[in-house]
Amino acid sequence: MGPIDVIFESLFGDANDPWRPLPLSTFFTEGWLEPWDYPTSGSGGAPRQGWINAFDGVFYRLWFLDFTYYNDWHRNGSQYLGDYTIFTPISRRFQLRFDVPFIVSNRGGASNTYHGNSGDFVVTPRFMLSESKDFTQVLACGIRTPTGRTENGNGQTALIPQYEFWYGGLPNGWVVRGGTGMSIPTNNAGGGRTVYNYDFAVGKYWTPHDATPIGDLVTYVSILGYSTVDNRGSEYSFLSLTPGYRCHLGNNWYLLGGVEIPVTGPRTQGFAWAPTNWLMKVY
Repeated sequence: MGPIDVIFESLFGDANDPWRPLPLSTFFTEGWLEPWDYPTSGSGGAPRQGWINAFDGVFYRLWFLDFTYYNDWHRNGSQYLGDYTIFTPISRRFQLRFDVPFIVSNRGGASNTYHGNSGDFVVTPRFMLSESKDFTQVLACGIRTPTGRTENGNGQTALIPQYEFWYGGLPNGWVVRGGTGMSIPTNNAGGGRTVYNYDFAVGKYWTPHDATPIGDLVTYVSILGYSTVDNRGSEYSFLSLTPGYRCHLGNNWYLLGGVEIPVTGPRTQGFAWAPTNWLMKVY
């Protein structure tokens, strides 16, 4: 297939061709001119799906709307975040993720009043390093653009390289996933700091896909942490737990929910608790 045909089939095709592994050894020679297909489930029966506050480690073709409320944001009221995200596969080896925060509202600025603005737009090229039935590795590099306002902690330009993995070879629908990376600002707007981050999540699938309206029901806990690694301010670290769920409502619509609970970290840089809800469509 030619490049245009591969892109069109990846974005709009039925994606039901027979799946086969992609090894790391053929990263530069295989998969770039092959259309993306829905991958098979792991040998333990778990599908390759995304969870809130968990690194992905797999490729998707979907979009979702996200709304998050942060209680006691930086000890200065609340923050509200609305975001639209879409994953667009280009081939079996490459896809693009777009994050569009259409509303961010919190106190800030000289007046310390609530400001509602759009946030920083992020585009993330993602590369499939390897994919087997039970183990998948992805290298991603987000590019944050300064489309937001500094009153909301936005207006930053940053590079966000990440390594992500997914493992579904455990029995009875258990899955582990995670990864590590950095956020490297290239300007000083919005209090940007160079940050090392890491994530690990474990969950279990309880129902089959067609058990509408609670198909693919999974409950999980994600551990998310980060630490500053530059000298543009005092050092601090942050660690949180996010218990959450995901279920299939029918016709490729999904509902996800979770509550992020900080465990460590200065409250002046964090929040008390943060419920998140996603409405997702696989296309």
